[in-house]
Formats: sequence, C-alpha cells, structure tokens
Amino acid sequence: MTPNETLRREAEKWLREAAMDLSSAKLLLPSKDPVPSRSLFHSQQAAEKAAKAFLALRNSPFRKTHDLVELGLQCGDLDPALGPLLSEAADLTDYASTFRYPDAPYAPDLEEATRALEIAERVYEEVRLRVEGTGSSEP
Repeated sequence: MTPNETLRREAEKWLREAAMDLSSAKLLLPSKDPVPSRSLFHSQQAAEKAAKAFLALRNSPFRKTHDLVELGLQCGDLDPALGPLLSEAADLTDYASTFRYPDAPYAPDLEEATRALEIAERVYEEVRLRVEGTGSSEP
C-alpha cells in the first residue's frame, strides 16, 4: 500500500464516523418530539470529524479538540477553498458541549438545528469530494 493510499484510508475512517453523526443528527430532527440540542451535537461532531478527515488526508497532525475554529484554520491553510465554509462551521463549536448539560445558555430550536445540519452536510460533502479525488484505496 502506498503512503497516499494509507492517508486516504485514514481519511475514509474519519468520514465514516462523520456520516454516522450526520445520520444521527437527521434522526433527531423530524421525529414527533425533535431534540434540537442533541441533533446539534451530532452536527458539530460530523463537521469536526470531516475536518479531521481532510487533515488526515493531507497528513497534517491535529490536536484532540472539538474546536472548529482551530481545525478550520488548519484546513484553510492547506486548502484555501475550504476556508469560508469552515469559517461558517466554526459557529458549531459550542454544540460539542455547551448545550449537552444543565444550565445551557438557552434551548436551541429546530431552525437552529436544521441550519447546523446543513452546514455539517456541506463540510462533509466538500471533504468527501477531496478524499474521492485522491483515487481508489482498493488494493
């Protein structure tokens, strides 16, 4: 296996995790009793893992962090075309923890969760296209 194939496979692992978070975020929205704060958490996680997939693809080490500002800047340095989208995704950072515990500053609504999911899906798709553009990881 070539070094590029190894990097691609690592990126694909991160993308699979991101896809599962996107699925979870979607499931928590259209139900009879939507749970926006939990959907927001999974949207944040999807965007975070997609950013980490891109960094893995580019062999760029990253800290263990939920901070989409930091990850976005790192991605933007490697691919300036990702910069604006990841700058928009930076707003999702607080959903990693702030709204999952008692005493959250407010209760997010369905509209906020829907917007976050849309951002996370766009980040995922942009990274997926870049990973797919590196060629097949099949032996």
